[in-house]
Amino acid sequence: MTTPPKTTKAARTGHCMTADSRILSSARVLRIGRVSLVVSPRTVTVTAILFVGMLLLAAFAMTLGRVSVPLDDLLPSMFGLSETRSHNVAVRDIRLPLLVAAMAAGAALGVSGTVFQSVSHNALGSPDIIGLTTGAATGAISQIVFFQAGPVQVTIGALVGGLGTALTIYLLALKGRVTGEFRLVLVGIGVGALMSSLNQVMIVRGDVDSAFTANVWISGSLDDIKWAQALPVAIVTLLVIPLVSGLAMRATLLEMGDDIGSQLGIRAEQTRRILMLLAVVLAAVATSAAGPIAFIALSSPQLARLLTRSKTLSVFSAAAMGAFLLIIAHIITATIPVTFTLPIGQVTGLIGGLYLAWMLTRSKQI
Repeated sequence: MTTPPKTTKAARTGHCMTADSRILSSARVLRIGRVSLVVSPRTVTVTAILFVGMLLLAAFAMTLGRVSVPLDDLLPSMFGLSETRSHNVAVRDIRLPLLVAAMAAGAALGVSGTVFQSVSHNALGSPDIIGLTTGAATGAISQIVFFQAGPVQVTIGALVGGLGTALTIYLLALKGRVTGEFRLVLVGIGVGALMSSLNQVMIVRGDVDSAFTANVWISGSLDDIKWAQALPVAIVTLLVIPLVSGLAMRATLLEMGDDIGSQLGIRAEQTRRILMLLAVVLAAVATSAAGPIAFIALSSPQLARLLTRSKTLSVFSAAAMGAFLLIIAHIITATIPVTFTLPIGQVTGLIGGLYLAWMLTRSKQI
């Protein structure tokens, strides 16, 4: 029996140089005292443009609706200082919480998608494809149908459902104490199909009112969102995204393989577990606020990387892209000339389906 060769110091140094060259290509090291940050000028520029564009689109979206609000009266209306009372109610109490929830949910889905695509090494590794948002919807729908619960209970139900589904997928995909990359996606698709069927059964068994509410919610909708739904998703998103960003370097190194990551002092499976937990929390809170929004988590990380040309885990650019896309989808639902209210989840599904078809014809990863 032959003994596998030991990794020499030179080999480890070579791996470190390869990893560093991948991360530091087209990047700058910013030193603030004893703290060093790797910054890509292009990534910072693209993220800033997306963020500003998101804010401008959100401002435009707040002028739309049955009560038209002029731009010059928008800022006073946000603080309830407009001389026109209907403007105050429309902007501060109806449209502002809706758009806060949309921006936070879009950012949360974008970051959740980039984490799962990194962990699974697969372009289809997003929480809506592998069933996590469906599992979160199961927890939320059970609260709506069986308990006629309010926003707080629905949020808790979505978190429990998302975490329970993620744990099930993780354990089924685990083999030899290591999570298989393609197994994670395949198992997730299967578990998601089961959860989707369970959701339909619960809706059928519910009374008329709860079934109608659950059907509207499961389509993905930002309508009737109040501050009680908007604030939890905004707070959780603002707290969790920096935690994911702190692990972005480790995730990038693990994309080159567990062996290289281990030689660089990274505990591969532990890092994956923490990243997946944070990503599940983000997907669950986004789902609790807006329902299962399709394809934002799938497309945002890929479009962000396409624009930034970054080889690292672009957390903030994916967050900005997710929020940007969800605001665009909301504007489409608000301006499309139809006589009925089109759920935002249906709009993202239509656009995302075309994007997925295009990606399948061009991607070499699938």
